[in-house]
Amino acid sequence: QVQLVESGGGLVQPGGSLRLSCAASGSGLNYYAIGWFRQAPGKEREGVSCISPRDDYTYYADSVKGRFTISRDNAKNTVYLQMNSLKPEDTAVYYCAAGPSTQVLRSWVLEYEYDYWGQGTQVTVSS
Repeated sequence: QVQLVESGGGLVQPGGSLRLSCAASGSGLNYYAIGWFRQAPGKEREGVSCISPRDDYTYYADSVKGRFTISRDNAKNTVYLQMNSLKPEDTAVYYCAAGPSTQVLRSWVLEYEYDYWGQGTQVTVSS
């Protein structure tokens, strides 16, 4: 079992930055690929980024490429999402999720490939 807790969300002006954290307890994170998803009001949840267990593969949605960076520190059981040049359309609840890399890395944007989910953290980009 893995429990995931997101933190680092908040209100930021357009062009600003935030760093989200996904902390794991229970089984160590180093066995899992980790994905970040987001859900804006009235929209379906979408994949934002994903990182393989040993940090050798990373994936990004086209909408965040060049602005967001995913990283992990397995010693701290934590995955990060550094978000720069934030736009109002990045406003959403952000979730992290964990799943076996053999499942997740087949298609990281598919929610059903992940076994564990956090409760989400709100990110609001507004002036």
